[in-house]
Amino acid sequence: MSGLGLQEVVSKLEEFAPLKLAGSWDNVGLLIEPSAPKSVENVFLTNDLTEKVLEEAIGQKADLVISYHPPIFASLKRITQKTWKERLVATCLEKRIALYSPHTSWDSIRGGICDWLCDSLPHASTTPITPDVENEENGLGRFLTIHGNLTLADAIKRIKEHTGIKNVHVAIGVDSNLETNIKTVAVCAGSGASVLKPAAADLFLTGEMSHHEVLDCTQRNISVILCNHSNSERGYLKVFKSKLESSLSNKVKVSVSTVDADPLETY
Repeated sequence: MSGLGLQEVVSKLEEFAPLKLAGSWDNVGLLIEPSAPKSVENVFLTNDLTEKVLEEAIGQKADLVISYHPPIFASLKRITQKTWKERLVATCLEKRIALYSPHTSWDSIRGGICDWLCDSLPHASTTPITPDVENEENGLGRFLTIHGNLTLADAIKRIKEHTGIKNVHVAIGVDSNLETNIKTVAVCAGSGASVLKPAAADLFLTGEMSHHEVLDCTQRNISVILCNHSNSERGYLKVFKSKLESSLSNKVKVSVSTVDADPLETY
C-alpha cells in the first residue's frame, strides 16, 4: 500500500458524511492528530475504542483509528495514566496514531448506519423520521414501509441474521403477538427512544430503551426489538470498510476490529 496523507483521508471521510450532519452536542471529526507530516497506510475500524481494541490496532500497525463512538467526549483536564480514557489518548500520541470519530454523522447520512439496519427487513421505502433541513434524504432515524408480508416472528429472525447476534430483547404490543403482521417499522441505531417516539409504526427497532420507554410503547400497541446499543451499529463497519477502500482508491489497507464487542452479554 502506498498510503495517503492524513488530511486527504479525513477529507474523504467528511465527503462521505459531512460533520454538519452530526448532533450539535456530539464530538465528531479528527480527535487526535499526531505531529505532521502523518502518512496513513493502515486504517483500523471499531465501534468502541477500548484499551484492548487499541492493543489490537497497534498490532495491525494502524496509522488511523476510526472509532464510531467518540472515546473523547467529556472534557479531559489532564492526560495521565489514571483513567482508561486518558491512557487511550496518551498511547495514541506516543504511537503517532490519529483518531477520528463520525458518530451521529453516520447515523444521519443516507447509506449510513440506520440504512444498514433497515436492510435487515424487506421494505418498499424509507424516509428519515427527522429529516435534515438541507437535504431531506438525510436525517435521524428511518421510517420503513414493509414490502410483502412480515410477521413479528419473521422480523426477529431477519434482524438476528442481519446483525449477526444470537439474541434480541422483544417487547410485544398489548394487542399483538408473534404472528401479528408488521406493515411499518421505525428504526434508529443506538439509543433511539427520543428519535422514534413521534413515529406511528407497528414496530420500533433500536439498540436500547429504558424500561418506561418500552412500557409506553407496548401500551400504545407498538412492539419493540432491542439489539443492545452497539450491536445495532457494529455490523455496518464491514460495509463501510469496502466503501472506504474504494473511495481511497485501494491505496490504504482497511481492517475491522475482531476484539470490539458490546459490553453486555446474555447468559
